[in-house]
Amino acid sequence: MKVLYISYDGMTDPLGQSQVIPYLKGLVKLGHEIALISAEKSEKKNERTRVWKIMSDAGIDWFPIEYTKKPPVISTIRDIRKIMLLSEKLFHEKKIEAIHCRSYVAAIVGLWMKKNFGVKFIFDMRGFWADERVEGAIWNLKNPVYRTVYNYFKRKEKLFLENADAIVSLTENAKQEILTWKKIKNQPLSLEVIPCCVDMNLFDSKKISDSEIQKKKSEFGLSDAKFVLSYCGSIGTWYLCDEMLEFFSCIQKKIPSAKFLFITPEEREFVLNKARAKNISDESIVLLKASRNEMPLLLKCSDASVFFIKQSFSKKASSPVKQGEIMSMGIPIICNSGVGDTDLIVNDSNAGFVIDTMNEKSFNQIADRIVKGELNNFSAEKIRSGAEKFYSLEKGIEKYFSVYQKLSK
Repeated sequence: MKVLYISYDGMTDPLGQSQVIPYLKGLVKLGHEIALISAEKSEKKNERTRVWKIMSDAGIDWFPIEYTKKPPVISTIRDIRKIMLLSEKLFHEKKIEAIHCRSYVAAIVGLWMKKNFGVKFIFDMRGFWADERVEGAIWNLKNPVYRTVYNYFKRKEKLFLENADAIVSLTENAKQEILTWKKIKNQPLSLEVIPCCVDMNLFDSKKISDSEIQKKKSEFGLSDAKFVLSYCGSIGTWYLCDEMLEFFSCIQKKIPSAKFLFITPEEREFVLNKARAKNISDESIVLLKASRNEMPLLLKCSDASVFFIKQSFSKKASSPVKQGEIMSMGIPIICNSGVGDTDLIVNDSNAGFVIDTMNEKSFNQIADRIVKGELNNFSAEKIRSGAEKFYSLEKGIEKYFSVYQKLSK
């Protein structure tokens, strides 16, 4: 098919490079023609030359627009208008047959294109976006503007689900939730579950030698640590940094030489100030910024990796990118329950510890199990096979290919 893919996330952002481009490259190889519209941030302009080459080599026609942030709401309306005009132009020029919309802002354009030009409309939800904005304290419903915007997107959500020719959910948990929504016409809806997949060729511990690991540990002062806990990714609204530090503190009381490796774009003082508040010394915290290609080796410097995510309604639909990457490296995970399919996948794959209640008692229980050597019960090979089962990029591409094929008939 000739497909127009729309993303309000930029391709110069890490998310675009891990969760959009790899799928589209695979779909082009399988014979589909893809034009891509994305909203690019001005501060990432220096990245565009590199991304242009990736797109060109992959055979993807890329049409970036400038993302605007201010003033709130109005800037988004302007961006949507720009995307609509460009989509209409590409529809006529490239004879577009289907429009694949990543999340809710893009789906506004997709629904408009379906109604005005009769193209097939794929609603790739990526989560309960409007509820995430509220629960993440980005939209305050006490503000009449944000309340109006929230209600607008909730009405649109219903229309997206009712009018889409195909729907993609990140989690089985979200799919089952949607199937209970009585006000949606055409129930039960047909939803394909495709989580945030991982390039297992990049995240492969077999490509990393022990000498490389030891050299990297020595470089960052991790060689003498009897236990290294890692966290990878941004720390913001959803990732519970305080609770992760409290957990590490429980470990360090039992393993004094333990260190906490943060692989994150966050500023050093932000994390250190939080650690100091938990009476964790600066020497126990190692903070590194890393490119995507550097991530596998740095993750491999740790004995286990942790992520705690705020529990909420919208998190039923969340698929943490980091989970597939960590599991692909064969590293045990320590996470909390109640987020998407995370606990189901960890338990099914015997990939680590799931904490139901985040408090000192639970943290100490897991710390005791680590001291007893129970991390050895989690086989690196089995953890990686769990990643292959749930997060393989190739399987994700196959599922999208199947969605496209059904629409092309």
